[in-house]
Amino acid sequence: MLGWAVTFLIIALIAAVLGFGGIAGAASGIAEILFFIFLVLLLVSVVMHFARGRQ
Repeated sequence: MLGWAVTFLIIALIAAVLGFGGIAGAASGIAEILFFIFLVLLLVSVVMHFARGRQ
C-alpha cells in the first residue's frame, strides 16, 4: 500500500510540473489518504505484535 501512495505522489508531482492542476490535486489527495491508511495499519500491526508477544 505504501507503494501505491508513492506512485500517486509521483503522478501528482509530474502532473503539477506539467500544469494539470486537477489531476495533481486528485493524485495527491489519493496519495495522502493511502499514506494515512498505511500508517494506521502499521500501528495496528505493531500493537498486535506486542500484544501477542506478552502472552
